[in-house]
Amino acid sequence: MMIVHELDYSKTNTYLIEGDSGNLLFDTGWAGSFPDFCRSVKNIGIAARDIDFILISHFHPDHMGIAGEIASLGPVILLPEVQSGFIHSSDAIFEREKGIRFYPVEDDKVRSFKISDSRALLKEIGIDGEIIHTPGHSDDSISLALDDGSLFVGDLNPLYELKLHKGTQIEESWNKLLSFHPRIIYYGHAKKVIPGGALPDKAVPDGALPDRAVHNEAVPDGTVQESVGKNEYALVSRIMNLIDKGCDVKKIQKKTGADISFIQDVMRMYLTHQNVGVQGILDRIEIKGR
Repeated sequence: MMIVHELDYSKTNTYLIEGDSGNLLFDTGWAGSFPDFCRSVKNIGIAARDIDFILISHFHPDHMGIAGEIASLGPVILLPEVQSGFIHSSDAIFEREKGIRFYPVEDDKVRSFKISDSRALLKEIGIDGEIIHTPGHSDDSISLALDDGSLFVGDLNPLYELKLHKGTQIEESWNKLLSFHPRIIYYGHAKKVIPGGALPDKAVPDGALPDRAVHNEAVPDGTVQESVGKNEYALVSRIMNLIDKGCDVKKIQKKTGADISFIQDVMRMYLTHQNVGVQGILDRIEIKGR
């Protein structure tokens, strides 16, 4: 029986999937979060070295940041051929990040494979499912669809935004995923949802802001169940406008009075997510204790 663990150590949602005979880590979080990662997996009774494979939804820095560090302990990074040209695409970004320890992925820690062979590969560790190429957010984006209905989509635009992306790669990718009839969807920066049904228990973690939006998604004509607080929405909108004007973090902080780490979260989401809006940013970032 497969078990999905939602790891709570990073502003990127990461997941550890226990198969019948092995473990798979889906995404890893930003560089510098390795000690928190180790504590998180220890809390569920698993050591980092006991992870068999790491699968990265796409090689943006907030999803692959500690992949190399984890792989140095033994886990193997799975690399479908559609991602082969992207594995080092974030290295230069981390080189500019002062004070952050970053371990680039070592090529000998990688197992390349054809995405059409993914079902057989996953079967090796007792996981029934397959990996699907789902471009839209980025050309190297992949999703993981399990036979039990669990769907892991990384930064693919949320399903309730589908109407905004008619005729795009995002729509094509979602059409592929919906053919698997997902029972529950796990996002990279939003809360898990049940398509067309109720939210899972504990969908909103302790510490989340009380006015944060939570969505109940329908397939595909979903609507937002609640609206986010007006002040928070207006703040993110203003930050986005200042980013468009070329303002840096310090200048935005001076103009808005917002917490610097919150501004950085908004900037990362805005600059790495194609055509994202204010609501989309609010759904993707963790806003705990601010």
